[in-house]
Amino acid sequence: MRSDIDGLMASGLGDWLAGQNAMRDTARKQASNRWVWSAVILLPALSFLWFSPASPRLAAGISLFAIICAGLWGYAPITAAKRAIKIGINSAIAAAHGLAYSHEVTPGPEFAAARAYGLVPGFDRSAFEDRWHGTLEEHDFELYEAHLEDQRGSGKNRHWVTVFRGPVIRMGFGRRFRSTTLLERAGKHRKWLGLGGASDHVDFDGHRLDRIDQVHPAFAETFCLYSDDPVEARVLVHPAYVEHLLRLEDAFEARELRALFVGGEVVIAIEAGNLFESGGMDACADRDNAARAARQFAALAGLALAINQNARGRVLAETPPDAGGL
Repeated sequence: MRSDIDGLMASGLGDWLAGQNAMRDTARKQASNRWVWSAVILLPALSFLWFSPASPRLAAGISLFAIICAGLWGYAPITAAKRAIKIGINSAIAAAHGLAYSHEVTPGPEFAAARAYGLVPGFDRSAFEDRWHGTLEEHDFELYEAHLEDQRGSGKNRHWVTVFRGPVIRMGFGRRFRSTTLLERAGKHRKWLGLGGASDHVDFDGHRLDRIDQVHPAFAETFCLYSDDPVEARVLVHPAYVEHLLRLEDAFEARELRALFVGGEVVIAIEAGNLFESGGMDACADRDNAARAARQFAALAGLALAINQNARGRVLAETPPDAGGL
């Protein structure tokens, strides 16, 4: 997989970015003009409001709302310019891997599976962006970012709290399998109301997965494995790459990694924050932004391939799985 910044810049990205300086300048001028016009209109209008019989609380509320709207209206051209540059950089990174990129995302069955088996927590609202999709080393591949929020508190204290932010990955697996297997951090499911050891089984809407013991002590200390087929589970999830998974978590300062093997595919959810933000208004930072996004994507793609293990061993069955995908 090609992700070096020199290769990306030489492949046409460098010339394209150099041509975006005029767009950046236009966006800055548009923003400045909008803020000036906002000040010209709002200052006398708000002054009249504050000297009117309106209550101070009403005047303060209207003033704050008007200033926020003016600020957002003025910043809109800069937001659009950053987005255009981000799409250009990320599209070049995707092309270097033989993939396609789109900023807009409609989550598919893989996200429904991630919700059903607890790869992501419950939430009240969601947003998705940065979709990378196509064929990666002969496997169907898709990656996008999810931002999930839950509403907390009551009355005037109600507020939104981020409960998950990071990439969701779906990849066709390198060997046939029929089972459902869940890989997660140790300690998530415990016996005796959370006070005992790892639970012997977990249940997802009537689908029972039993805990699978692993001979590698480092694996048992870090991860738990649940499956409806212990034989397949031990082949699909081999303890030898636990250290690799942990290194990837550290690289993204990720809080947690979870994987689900289902329907002949692997789905991975990683709490890793907001990635791939390669767009910016500073042309001098373009190279560094592109390099950071390229490293992030290459590492995540490498993680998916490492979990896939398509080169190790033979297939588990000669017939295709009952479910041909999620």
